[in-house]
Amino acid sequence: MSQPLIVLATGGTGGHIYPAVALAQELAKRGYASAILGMENGMEERIAKQENLPFYGVSAGKIDRSKPNPLELLKAAKGFTEARNALIKIKPKVVVGFGGYASLPGVLSAQSLGIPTVLHEQNAKLGLTQKLALGKAKSVTTAYPKVQGLPEARAKWVGMPVRERRMNRDEALGKLNLQKGPLTVMVMGGSQGSLFLNQSVPGALEAACGIEGLCGEFGIQVIHSTGPRWLTEMVPKVQHLSWYKVSGYVDSTAAWSCADIAITRAGSSTLAEAAFYGVPTIAVPLSSSADNHQFFNARAMETAGAGKVVEEAHIQQLASTFKELISADKRKKMREAAGTLTPSGAAARLADEVLRVKGGQ
Repeated sequence: MSQPLIVLATGGTGGHIYPAVALAQELAKRGYASAILGMENGMEERIAKQENLPFYGVSAGKIDRSKPNPLELLKAAKGFTEARNALIKIKPKVVVGFGGYASLPGVLSAQSLGIPTVLHEQNAKLGLTQKLALGKAKSVTTAYPKVQGLPEARAKWVGMPVRERRMNRDEALGKLNLQKGPLTVMVMGGSQGSLFLNQSVPGALEAACGIEGLCGEFGIQVIHSTGPRWLTEMVPKVQHLSWYKVSGYVDSTAAWSCADIAITRAGSSTLAEAAFYGVPTIAVPLSSSADNHQFFNARAMETAGAGKVVEEAHIQQLASTFKELISADKRKKMREAAGTLTPSGAAARLADEVLRVKGGQ
C-alpha cells in the first residue's frame, strides 16, 4: 500500500470512528491513501482492521475537567510522544481530527510538527478536545450549521459523513428476519449498546402497545440492538413479547433501511444516520455526555421537526411520545424534515476541504 498522505486521528466511540472511515473511503476513490491514528487496543483498531486501513496505536488519556486524574494526564503525554514519533515516520500531508480524547495526541502532535490539521466538529456544541486544537487548525469543519462555542468565522459546514449505503426495504426486513406488515421500530444505543435504553424501552413500548404489540391501528415489531455484553440479560426481559426481537449487534444498514421509527441515543453520528435514511427518531440523550453535547444534538433535531427528545429524567414520557409519533401523518412530516438534515455528500465535501488544505501547503 502506498504511504498514507492523510492521517485520520480518531477513536473512543463509533460516532467518532465511522465518519473517519467514510472519509477514508471517499479519499480512496480519489486515489489518496489514508491511515487511522487512535488509541491502542481501542475500538478504532478493530474497525481499521475490518476496513483494511493502516492503523497506528498510541496511548490516550481521558481529560476530565471536573475530576482531573494525573494518571490520565500521563497517558495523554505519552500518547503525544508516541503520535509525534509515528507522524515523523509517516510524513503525512494533512492530519484530520474527529474529536474525542483518542484524537487529541494525533492532532496536537501534528500541530507541533507543523503538519496542517483539519478538525471536524461533529456535535452542536464545541467539544473540549477540539477547543484545545482550534488555535492552530487550518480549517474547522462542522456537522451542524451552527455550533455553540465556535466562532462563525472559523466554521465551515460540511455535514456529518456517514457510510452512504441503503438496502431495499424488503431485503432489509429479510436480512433481519422481520415481517413485512407491521410498523418496524429500531432501538439502538450506539456502537456499544445502552444499558439505560435496554432497561427503559421494552417496558415503555409494552405500556404503549400492550402485550400483543398493537398501537392504535398499527401492529408493531421491534429490532433492538442491545450491545453484546447486555444480550444475555435482555432475552428473558422480552421473551413474553413475540413482537420484540433483541440482538447483541444489528446490521445498521439493514435496520435503518427498514425502520419506520427509531429510538436512540443522541450521538451526532446516530442522528446523521437517522436523517440520511429519513427515519423519525425519539432521541434519549446520554445525560453524562461531555458538556451535555447529546442534548444539544437532540434539540437541534427536534427543532428541525425530525423527531422528539425524551430526557433520561423524564423517561416515563417515552410511551406517550411513541404513541404520539406513530400516526402516519406525523411520521410523513418528520421524514420530510429529516430530509432537510440529511448528510448526503458530507464525506465528499469534507474530502474537498482536506484536499484544499493539502494543496495549500
